[in-house]
Amino acid sequence: MPQPREGSSPPAAPQGVSGAQGIPGGQGIPAARPADAPAGLTDRYGRRATDMRLSLTDKCNLRCTYCMPAEGLEWLAKQAVMSADEIVRIVRVGVDLLGVRELRLTGGEPLVRADLVDIIAALRREHPDLPISMTTNGVGLDRKAAALKAAGLTRINVSLDSLHEETFAKLTRRPFLDRVLAGVDAAWAAGLGPVKLNAVLMRGINDTESPALLAWALEKGYELRFIEQMPLDADHGWTRRNMITAAEIRELLSADYVLSPDPRARDGAPAERFEVRLRSAGSAAAGSVTAEPVGPVMGTVGIIASVTEPFCSDCRRTRITAEGKIMSCLFSREEFDLLGLLRAGATDQELAERWQDAMWLKPKAHGMDHVGLDAPDFVQPDRSMSAIGG
Repeated sequence: MPQPREGSSPPAAPQGVSGAQGIPGGQGIPAARPADAPAGLTDRYGRRATDMRLSLTDKCNLRCTYCMPAEGLEWLAKQAVMSADEIVRIVRVGVDLLGVRELRLTGGEPLVRADLVDIIAALRREHPDLPISMTTNGVGLDRKAAALKAAGLTRINVSLDSLHEETFAKLTRRPFLDRVLAGVDAAWAAGLGPVKLNAVLMRGINDTESPALLAWALEKGYELRFIEQMPLDADHGWTRRNMITAAEIRELLSADYVLSPDPRARDGAPAERFEVRLRSAGSAAAGSVTAEPVGPVMGTVGIIASVTEPFCSDCRRTRITAEGKIMSCLFSREEFDLLGLLRAGATDQELAERWQDAMWLKPKAHGMDHVGLDAPDFVQPDRSMSAIGG
């Protein structure tokens, strides 16, 4: 059974919650859901998780300021991380027994796993119709994009915060912009579309570059999504005052563009999408989102406003960390061990029941019983985004 990170202890069950009975390795497990609870990965608030985020590794070859400290983190031991076969089995349980309908592979950086192509190929053999996407920083993607597509990867998301070498190096602490851009182009050429780009704006660093980044993405045919910086940095330096809000992002973009709500249903997606048109002299005032735009649609842009415009009430995600821990919410401070149970010889049904029990206790929002990343009672998770899996 994998051991917890050095200096940490296994998460305790919530007060009043007992361990699962009759299941190997049942310590610290949430009590079973009510007998009449809905099927699948449902919770107490009526939400059902169908979108699985599975981390392949906690390792990363960048040191982004909003995620990791400059010196990096202490990586998990190899034996603590899920093997390819264990990943395939856990996904099988999610898809075949629990109603998972989408899979996103995350990290850390998934491309650092030598067996990445083999993992995707194995998943595709078992699930011919399952959408399988991956989030990556793009370093090394130019060499693997074609193989990933051939193995069965459906599409890809690439983190890209700037098109300027100096800004990119300042944010990531690595001079790899040319390698990331080559990876994005290779993903497009391989057919891993729609290629989506994720950008985090940092005040005074890359916020003024946002219109130019959008212009480049529109020209290339990529879908850009701006993400509010969340309190998931390893340095715990996040403050509500310093982050760029969704409202500010819309204002920055509207200097050059008219944004109008995308008519397509959001359908549980974290990003609110907008159609983008070029601003003209007769268009609405800068800083606004209009329902009556003029001119042709150039493409779309998304804004993920986890802090200021949260979408927790329609969250459909379940997360598995690289060492096989269930996280029902990105901001959960409780994790439940699935890999240890698997390695102890549990059946697929027992794995499914633990997963269901863990998801039943999913908090209402932001790891709490109410919304508010800047609320006085919010406590930032110990893990950074790279250790959780984005």
